[in-house]
Amino acid sequence: MERKKVVIVGNGMVGNKFCEKLKQKINDLEIIVFSEEPIRAYDRVHLTDYFKISSIDELFLLKNEWYLENNVKIHLDDPIVAVNRLKKEVESQKGITVNYDYLVFATGSAPFVPPIPGIEKEGVFLYRTIEDLDLIKAYAAKAKRGTVMGGGLLGLEAAKAMVDLGLEETAVIEFAQRLMPRQIDDSASMLLQQKLSELGLTCLLQKSTSQLLGDDRLTGIAFQDGSSIETDLLVISAGIRPRDELAKKIGLDVGERGGILVNAQMQTSDPVVYAIGECALVNDMIYGLVAPGYEMAEIAASHIVGEEKSFKGFDMSTKLKLMGVDVASFGDAFISEPYARTILLEDRNKGIYKRLNVSKDGTRLLGGILVGEAASYNMLLQMVNNSLPLAEHPELLLLGQQSESKSASAGLEALPDAALICSCEGVTKAQICDAVITGHCENADAVKKCTKAGSGCGGCVPMVKDLVNYT
Repeated sequence: MERKKVVIVGNGMVGNKFCEKLKQKINDLEIIVFSEEPIRAYDRVHLTDYFKISSIDELFLLKNEWYLENNVKIHLDDPIVAVNRLKKEVESQKGITVNYDYLVFATGSAPFVPPIPGIEKEGVFLYRTIEDLDLIKAYAAKAKRGTVMGGGLLGLEAAKAMVDLGLEETAVIEFAQRLMPRQIDDSASMLLQQKLSELGLTCLLQKSTSQLLGDDRLTGIAFQDGSSIETDLLVISAGIRPRDELAKKIGLDVGERGGILVNAQMQTSDPVVYAIGECALVNDMIYGLVAPGYEMAEIAASHIVGEEKSFKGFDMSTKLKLMGVDVASFGDAFISEPYARTILLEDRNKGIYKRLNVSKDGTRLLGGILVGEAASYNMLLQMVNNSLPLAEHPELLLLGQQSESKSASAGLEALPDAALICSCEGVTKAQICDAVITGHCENADAVKKCTKAGSGCGGCVPMVKDLVNYT
């Protein structure tokens, strides 16, 4: 009997995770991957680390041997250009044709490039792939002033990269009235801007670019308010657009604003075709983080092998360190009166801003924002996700770890065994504790090897360490 064949369009982090998940569930499948990039899947979450690591090998998600040992065929630098859904056949750019039983779109997203006059000039770059970073690094060697268009998560990461590359001046321009407008409020943004300015980063807010200046080579940026700045290098990080062009071409349903429409099992309008990651539109939403993409990979793989799982939405909480500044946003970060109580702690001298949103009766934590000090992020996130009861004085949670440890609701003991500690890999408290007790894992690195907890974005590592000590 001929083995069923699964063709994957795309070899990014989510497509790669789907490969792993499918192989873990069933070995009697033929898996064929087509990748647009010339190198195998790498860690985009830590893309900026590429500027300081010794070898790209440190970013690869799987070794070459894994594909050979698991009989996964991978075609690099060869994207799929045509799909015949009646014949269940794909054709690659290099002319390879393959039949499929199941087809999985993991095409990800592309940077949004605003239609600005002069956008084609030398010195303008995207910030998405290893190839982009190679180009930026080479150009930065002869540039003095760098600018990033976009003050969101990726834009600020790109700005950090420019500072690390040694540019004399680096600026961030943002159309909104604050940095990270989807994650933090005005007060948090003001503090973040202050701290980044102290570190040498210029932040220009509420700026709309009218044109890029210079002849063939970029020399500056003009804004619609009549002002302008000089710059030699521009990195565009102005949002993403789902890569749905092939899906649209072959007649799959897509959203009005882009994205391949899928159901809770990640099936498209063609039941043998799936879409996962940033190309998928689920519940009218594009999920731009790796953790929900990994969950989609798990669900699609499960459905193909006959398991019943559904995508029920995903927590979009975020924690990162920007040029040494901790920034975190979790739960419902923006809910306010009359629907909730907001508790604030702000110390501009120490560079700390903390906001907690609690239910009107003060019994549950709903969300919050942390800038300058975010050691309590993981525990606060668990309190939100597991609806843990608050202590009598929830404001004590803002005063640091010592106060938090005294709160009966904030301890690790209060977490249920099913509490999701590593959302990227779907690892629970019980699995980590079991790895420590029965697997003799004595530290977080050992737990990582055993369970993969902490191998994605890395945000859960502090809590993994706490659980190792607790167990």
